[in-house]
Amino acid sequence: MIRSLAMLVVAGMLAACTGAGDLTAPKVPLGDFSLGHNIVVAPKAQTVAAGREVPKEQLTQALQDAIAERFDRYDGEKDYHFGVSIEGYLLAKRGIPILFSPKSALIIRLTVWDDAQGKKLNEPPEQFTVLEALDGESIVGTGWSQSPETQLQNLSRNAAQVIENYLVKKNAEEGWFGNTPAVLPEVAGTAPEAIAEAAEAAD
Repeated sequence: MIRSLAMLVVAGMLAACTGAGDLTAPKVPLGDFSLGHNIVVAPKAQTVAAGREVPKEQLTQALQDAIAERFDRYDGEKDYHFGVSIEGYLLAKRGIPILFSPKSALIIRLTVWDDAQGKKLNEPPEQFTVLEALDGESIVGTGWSQSPETQLQNLSRNAAQVIENYLVKKNAEEGWFGNTPAVLPEVAGTAPEAIAEAAEAAD
C-alpha cells in the first residue's frame, strides 16, 4: 500500500471526479436503493512521508460525511448498507510547484450489503484509488493552497462520487437495485457490527 501511494506522488496523476459539483443536479437513478448503515473504518490506513497525517477518526468521519451527503438523497424502498475500509491516503504537502507537486489520494475498499437478502452484493470488496480533481489549485499543488481538512473533504467527496458511479454500473450490468426476492424474516437485515467487521477484514 505504501508503494502504491508513493507511485501516485511520483506520477502526479489526476482524478476526473468533480466531487460535490453535481449534487445540486438531479440524482442518477438507482432503482430501489436507500442507504442504510454507512460504516467507515480505517484499521490499516497508511500514508507516506510526502504526505500530511491526520487522525484516523478524522479520516473516517470525513468519508462518512461525504457518503451521507451524496447517498442520503436516495429514498428507494429497500435498504443497502456500505462497509468501507480506508486502506491508505496521501494529503499533499508543499512541494516545488509544477516540478514536484504531490497529488492527494485515497485508497478505499467497498462492500455493499443487501439488507433484504441479508448478504453481500460484491465479494471480494471493490477497491478504488481516488485522486484529487484537476483544477488550478491541484496543478500547482494543493499542499500550497489547501488545509489538510479541505484536502480530505474534497477527496472524500470524490470517493463518494466514485462509489455512486460504481453502483450505477453494477445496477445496469447486474440489476443490483431492481426487484429482489422476498426472504424469511430471520435472515433479513444485517447488524452494523457485522458490516464493520467485514470492512476491517477486507484485504
